[in-house]
Amino acid sequence: MTAARIRTAGAALGAALVLASAAPAHADSYRYWSFWQQEKGSWAYATEGPASLRPEDGDVQGFRFAVSENSAEAARPRDDRAFEAVCSGTPAEKGAKRVAFVLDFGTRHDAPQGETPPESRTACARVPVDATSAEALAAVAKPLRYDSSAMLCAIGGYPRRGCGEQVVDGGSDSGSGTGRSADSDAPSDAAGDSASGPSGGVLAGIAAVLALGGAAVWQARRNRA
Repeated sequence: MTAARIRTAGAALGAALVLASAAPAHADSYRYWSFWQQEKGSWAYATEGPASLRPEDGDVQGFRFAVSENSAEAARPRDDRAFEAVCSGTPAEKGAKRVAFVLDFGTRHDAPQGETPPESRTACARVPVDATSAEALAAVAKPLRYDSSAMLCAIGGYPRRGCGEQVVDGGSDSGSGTGRSADSDAPSDAAGDSASGPSGGVLAGIAAVLALGGAAVWQARRNRA
């Protein structure tokens, strides 16, 4: 076995390893309420949970119920109305603030089995100046439902059941675990994308190339002996 063949085997091994690393990843999806803030007329994913965020007078916040892979891929509210359009009929009061909400209950595809999403709507909450987003939401969209870790599960009673469940292949549910931390409406790292690893064919190719490379090295050593 010549040195050239050894180098060829090594190159083939490298190529197989590249193929393995490029194998498609499988992303888990979750059904949940995502939390948004309007910034300069556009929706931005909230970096703080509604139970701790304290909005200011004139803020616009949105909630969208959807099946999403992670916060980066979460579906935005489909209504981008400004504060004036939502709260024009709610006058300001001393010692209070007004927060506009856009509540997007999602599509039939997003809905749990047997449930129909309500029509999306807006609401203007007038609450004490120190109120959190969760408190402002409770003023205009009861009943709210939370799980034992204080994660928001339902707005206006929707959905009736479930809380951040994993969704696989065509919208079917898989278990009831949320994979998310309390006081947050976005999946935690544990609920993010998870790689499924290289396919069996790629693994078999790697094994074959490893065997070829090992045989080449053994033969080269034998020729030198």
